[in-house]
Amino acid sequence: MAYLTTDLCDAYAEDPEVQLRVVNPMFLGFGGRRRFAGPVTTLKLFEDNVLVGETLREPGNGGVLVVDGGGSMRCALLGDRLAAAGRDNGWAGVVIYGCVRDSAELAGIDLGVQALNTHPLKSQKKGLGERDVSVSFAGVTLQPGEWIYVDEDGIVVADRQLSG
Repeated sequence: MAYLTTDLCDAYAEDPEVQLRVVNPMFLGFGGRRRFAGPVTTLKLFEDNVLVGETLREPGNGGVLVVDGGGSMRCALLGDRLAAAGRDNGWAGVVIYGCVRDSAELAGIDLGVQALNTHPLKSQKKGLGERDVSVSFAGVTLQPGEWIYVDEDGIVVADRQLSG
């Protein structure tokens, strides 16, 4: 990946043509890929990861799945098997406003994974939630189709694909 989030902020933060937002620094990196970017697909759910699994089993086409899990710290929404499915189906990464599990295994999977923390308990399996809706957390609102950029310094969201 040829960009850095710091460079994007320097280049576009004051550009009136670009809507650039910086996600509050509360996410930790767990996946084997530390830098990733792509168009956003959103999920909004709570303590139920059925839609996460269904989505990561679809072709990702280099996109990033952004999951608004309500910030729950009571269970995990992603583990090693779903992360491997995302990698195998061409997703660049996953950003979860919630927790993950299998962190040692996630570190060896070539998929970007950002989340609030780890939790050993798996989620419920009811299939509740929404896809391709506006989600808000960590000081930003994200829309499906926007672009997200992630590296070791943070997470930046833009209304379009940017050049680094």
